[in-house]
Amino acid sequence: MNNPSFVLKGDLCFSRDPQTLNAVPNGYLVCLDGKCAGTFAQLPAQYQQLPMLDCTGKLIVPGLVDLHVHAPQYSYRALGMDLELLEWLETHTFPEESKYRDLSYARKMYPAFVRDLVRGPNTRACIFATVHVEATLHLMDLLEASGLCTRVGKVNMDRNSPDSLREPGAQASLDATRGWLGRLAGRYQRTKPILTPRFTPSCSDELMAGLGQIQKEFGLPVQSHLSENPGEIAWVQELCPQSRFYGDAYHLFGLFGGEGCPTIMAHCVYSGEEEIALMQRQRVFIAHCPASNTNLASGIAPVRRYLTEGIPMGLGSDVAGGTHTSIFRAMADAIQVSKLRWRLQDSTLAPLTAAEAFYLGTLGGGAFFGKVGSFLPRYEFDALVIDDSRYTPQGSRSIPERLERTIYLSDDRDLAHKYAAGKQLF
Repeated sequence: MNNPSFVLKGDLCFSRDPQTLNAVPNGYLVCLDGKCAGTFAQLPAQYQQLPMLDCTGKLIVPGLVDLHVHAPQYSYRALGMDLELLEWLETHTFPEESKYRDLSYARKMYPAFVRDLVRGPNTRACIFATVHVEATLHLMDLLEASGLCTRVGKVNMDRNSPDSLREPGAQASLDATRGWLGRLAGRYQRTKPILTPRFTPSCSDELMAGLGQIQKEFGLPVQSHLSENPGEIAWVQELCPQSRFYGDAYHLFGLFGGEGCPTIMAHCVYSGEEEIALMQRQRVFIAHCPASNTNLASGIAPVRRYLTEGIPMGLGSDVAGGTHTSIFRAMADAIQVSKLRWRLQDSTLAPLTAAEAFYLGTLGGGAFFGKVGSFLPRYEFDALVIDDSRYTPQGSRSIPERLERTIYLSDDRDLAHKYAAGKQLF
């Protein structure tokens, strides 16, 4: 059903805010020209001539949003999970990403990552590629053909990385980035660029300053990493003694949110008071990556505090620090680690509820893309039709209960249909 206007009928569930789920049993979800026209208990007369897909008995929810994932790392998921961040990068990440200088390797490896995204529940993603322009363009071509809506970044790194991966210098990295951007004009509709300094330790001040200038010229969003690991934070302070804290090392170069610079910072496990205040002021999005933070022994981010203070936030799979691309898995992980933090570290920060985790994986992260992640009127039409009968017999549970079970129990075989910006992917 690729008509830009149509109706889905089924059991609807979506977020209005972090605490509020809207449930419409046996309701109607209307798509007009790729946007949500609303949800209805009875189909209004003006929509009754639209084609309708009857999914009675199935759960219909917004598509999921992954704010942080590394496409080239998909090939070695679940390796090195006994290591901490910096050792893991040296042992697994950098050697693997170096291979993408060979375009034939990218052509061999990237299709599996894209196929996983297509058949899973995510409809939007912000994706790290590598430093290699040709391989990054190939990934973007595959994503465009998939129908997903993504932001993809050619990575920048000119220091503290292997010779096989490090760019020759700041100017070479900047020239490559401008060349990459110059090849995108008119090439894509659903696949867009995002500036991607890997993290402060791998980017010199000269490179960061140049990226800040490119950001201003092109008005591009930014993605990177922040306060993931204590060793990383100490290293940043050594490399950037002029910065007051890790986030300030980005802010000094105009790469930390604010007007005209939408920014995602992944992790934020150890953000201090000044850093949190700056993120709040600059409206920096936090990509909470619970699986990665567990696997690489980084810690547990204070997500309850970020929610309470109204900092924009969503979820990230952070493959390959995380092992699964599904943001349903990230929702379950986020709830579980929040309980551990509450029990073992800070009893003042209550664990996440299922409704809050679902919000983070839909409307919370979706806000980075605009009006995305809900079925409210004029939101982009991203939707999943889920047959949850395998684990919840029809009529045995309320819609919110079915959603909670779906977070923990669903997998790709339960997805009946998937839509991104009004386009049916299957």
